[in-house]
Amino acid sequence: MNPLAQQLNETLQQENPAVYNMLSSLGKAIYFPKEGILSQSAEAKAKANKYNATIGIATEDGVPMHLKVIQDTLSAYHPKDLYEYAPPAGKPELRSAWREKMVKDNPSLASIKAEFSNPIVTNALTHGLSIVADLFADNGDAVIIPDKNWENYELTFGIRRNANIVEYPLYNDELRFNSEGLKKALLAQKDNGKAIVILNFPNNPTGYTPDVQDGNAIIAAIKAAAEEGIKVVAVTDDAYFGLFFEDSMQESLFGKLADLHDNVLAVKVDGATKEEYVWGFRVGFITYASSSKAALAALEQKTMGVIRSTISSGPHPSQTFVLHALKSPEFEQQKAEKFEIMKKRANTVKDLLDSGRYGDTLQYYPFNSGYFMCLKLSHVSADAVRKHLLDEYGIGTIALGETDLRVAFSCIETDQLEELFDSIYKAVQEVSQQA
Repeated sequence: MNPLAQQLNETLQQENPAVYNMLSSLGKAIYFPKEGILSQSAEAKAKANKYNATIGIATEDGVPMHLKVIQDTLSAYHPKDLYEYAPPAGKPELRSAWREKMVKDNPSLASIKAEFSNPIVTNALTHGLSIVADLFADNGDAVIIPDKNWENYELTFGIRRNANIVEYPLYNDELRFNSEGLKKALLAQKDNGKAIVILNFPNNPTGYTPDVQDGNAIIAAIKAAAEEGIKVVAVTDDAYFGLFFEDSMQESLFGKLADLHDNVLAVKVDGATKEEYVWGFRVGFITYASSSKAALAALEQKTMGVIRSTISSGPHPSQTFVLHALKSPEFEQQKAEKFEIMKKRANTVKDLLDSGRYGDTLQYYPFNSGYFMCLKLSHVSADAVRKHLLDEYGIGTIALGETDLRVAFSCIETDQLEELFDSIYKAVQEVSQQA
């Protein structure tokens, strides 16, 4: 094993042995090179005041070389903030700005006893989750998710890392969050001694976020597992954070997980992609919590090692654009305006479905947040309805399993929602008649 990796492992063993035991074989072996092209380039950048022949970019007249046809469309930005490589951990100013935003959006973070790292920039949230998978998921490790989930978890953890996907029902009989199901799935891992739990709120595909009471029950379930000696990597997938339209939790569970138990490692994966409506920018973040600053530093080095060995670093222009937005005095107002549009769409959908105009044909799972909602269809195949909507109405939806039809109200204008759900209602009836 490389001495740098061994040194990081020794730090974790000393500072937080439970976290060391959570690492995958790759997580234990990975490190960020301190000697090599990057470190020597950094040293040259600080000292080479005559010629710096280390960096792998081209320069001209003292700035990064660029094409006028590109720079003309980006003239508001200096070339150095666009064309140079961003550091593997991300643009330092952006990392600091996102940390400030996290604390502002999650006030409880200001009072926790644990430390939490400076967010590390990822190539959006999928990349952040794949880093978690690389660092912590080994062959056969349990990855616990609800039965209504984002299908990419299977690829990221199951296919790439050969982990064991363990599902529990998202809702209980009262159509609230099934904290008992989560607890049962966790405690079932006692013989394995380890579990990775992914908490995705607002949930994709249902648009559901638990209320504060159920949020506390989630924390209690994870703590119960930790007290049984199970090492828990608790990941909050906060892709749709902030889009809370009703009486639900208003903060990420990351704050409550941060200093919950020595056997719990809290990991927050979030990003600008959906929070700031910049999907194609591919700017996400991964943040760790620990009682030890040295352990956080070791985790950061290992994360940078994963980034260096996969994408090298994230795109610099996107990071610059997001940083510019976060620093703008108009940012909060503009974001609030978009929030109100999204909230109105969600409430309009709920009003339509609760109006009685569709009888009991369009039943739906509880939703109160995010981009989506899910219909629960009876006596008809969700995929048959999906295909009928495409062929006969030119309407696209997503079928999940036999009964569930996901509808993204995020991309439908408010005044078009009535026609959309009227069409879905008609499609369900027509498919039912054909069966």
